Amino acid sequence: MVLLAAAVCTKAGKALVSRQFVEMTRTRVEGLLAAFPKLMNTGKQHTFVETESVRYVYQPLEKLYMVLVTTKNSNILEDLETLRLFSRVIPEYCRVLEESEISEHCFDLIFAFDEIVALGYRENVNLAQIRTFTEMDSHEEKVFRAVRETQEREAKAEMRRKAKELQQIRRDTDRGKKGPGFGGFGSSGMSSSSSNMSIITDTLIEPEKPKPTPVPVRSSGSSKALKLVGKGKEVDDFVDKLKSEGENIILPSTGKRPTDASKSLPAPVHTESVHLRVEEKITLTCGRDGGLQNMEIIGMITLRVSDEKNGRIRMHINNNDKRGVQLQTHPNVDKKLFTAESVIGLKNPDKSFPLKNDVGVLKWRLQTTDESFIPLTINCWPSESGTGCDVNIEYELQDDSLELNDVVIYIPVPSGVGAPVIGDLDGEYRHDSRRNILEWCLPVIDVKNKTGSLEFSIPGQPNDFFPVNVSFVSKGNYCDIQVATVSQVDGDSPVRFSSETSFLVDKYEIL
Repeated sequence: MVLLAAAVCTKAGKALVSRQFVEMTRTRVEGLLAAFPKLMNTGKQHTFVETESVRYVYQPLEKLYMVLVTTKNSNILEDLETLRLFSRVIPEYCRVLEESEISEHCFDLIFAFDEIVALGYRENVNLAQIRTFTEMDSHEEKVFRAVRETQEREAKAEMRRKAKELQQIRRDTDRGKKGPGFGGFGSSGMSSSSSNMSIITDTLIEPEKPKPTPVPVRSSGSSKALKLVGKGKEVDDFVDKLKSEGENIILPSTGKRPTDASKSLPAPVHTESVHLRVEEKITLTCGRDGGLQNMEIIGMITLRVSDEKNGRIRMHINNNDKRGVQLQTHPNVDKKLFTAESVIGLKNPDKSFPLKNDVGVLKWRLQTTDESFIPLTINCWPSESGTGCDVNIEYELQDDSLELNDVVIYIPVPSGVGAPVIGDLDGEYRHDSRRNILEWCLPVIDVKNKTGSLEFSIPGQPNDFFPVNVSFVSKGNYCDIQVATVSQVDGDSPVRFSSETSFLVDKYEIL
């Protein structure tokens, strides 16, 4: 199949959005689309018409047409399948199929068209993948916005500081004092200066926003105690506004909403002068029909010493991993000592570890395609029914030693079809209509809660419910590597230390 152009046009042949996938002039495209309505005046219903040089494959969209211009030797079945995908993309960005709405979202449609066809040939993508590709965040854009916001805050702070200086000068002048830069002038000069200052501060300087202060309110009871009115009403109004826009908000007092793909555990309340952090991150990609495409776990032990007397220490490591991880020590760590005794210490025992700095002393890596290593399996089974799709999704914990907390399974759902109808459910769910995501939330998955399932029905097709993403946190690591003891270099006397362990998700996806 060679696709020449894709366009949304009116019934009179006026092009609203057109994307050419081969070298074609604007005049040529406009001429082809202008000739398109004249070819359909046959009184018959078809999905395509042909000329001597091209073929038009089209689908009516209320008062508009979605038209593909292809070569005559292209495969008509592939053309119709591609046309169907193009037609499903348009409602993703346009609420109503009218000229004004199409023109307003023309660039969004062009970006989506480019994900479907490249150089005239159809890409192997579905609607969910197109949505993901076009909504990907830009790191450079985030950095630019952060820098711009910082500059704006600094400019406003400088503006407020200047305003305070000018207001102070004006107050001093009004009291008959000699403000800086006005010494030696008489009363008339000071009056004129005061007037000028008033003009500047009233017109150019943004007044500093007053800090909110608690308002004392007398109790209605017999007690004369005072109550403080906080900012609760403002918070409630803000939350209500977000909820009206379709955002599901959970305040800190009721719980934490785990929406990020990679969450982190809270820092320990108490830490010793020697603190160790054992952190692992998993990246996993599975196929929807089974089969592990890739799984990688990166782990690291980070040391922080806050007391100089504990700078010269050694750490004894317990490595109980049997999966074949690859270990690597810091260049300044004595590798021979670690290989022989599983002890981490500096090559030069007379030196100390850096003070009040996080230093990575040991890292490891596990990469495999062995399905038996998957910690948590996800099976998603969408099946077409008369009204759409019935979706059954289940999880199973494969590693009984793990305890996974704040587990969220993100399932994409079609847009513009309403909320899914939930059947059997273990745990809780949230439907995010703004992002077209169904979030299946499970507080904990462990050996006592190894399996669970969710069933729901919604209009759509099986490809609409992929890729499925998973996020979780755990206080136990996957590779059983921990610091057993810490001791001084001189005398081997034990050193008190604190530690924290976390197992996080960098990417966990079922395609």
